[in-house]
Amino acid sequence: MTAEKDNKVYSIDEGQMAAYQIAGYDIYGDDGNVIAYGAGKTVAYEDYMALKKENEELRAKIAELKTQEKEPAVEPAGKAATRKKAVE
Repeated sequence: MTAEKDNKVYSIDEGQMAAYQIAGYDIYGDDGNVIAYGAGKTVAYEDYMALKKENEELRAKIAELKTQEKEPAVEPAGKAATRKKAVE
């Protein structure tokens, strides 16, 4: 596994994982997936608020789509009469 922070990459073992994580290093497994994130990470307030706003908009859209999904599909009046029958 590796410990990565900025441009630094160290090969570590299980015993060293906690110390590197406390020092702010992200821990990656041999497959490249994140095992643990380093302590002390922060996100800029502007980024947080932008993501929060996007999250709220997406949740509203999901709720809207769920209500549309529950409503029965009603065909407009007269549309059924204008359909052409398939030629046999």
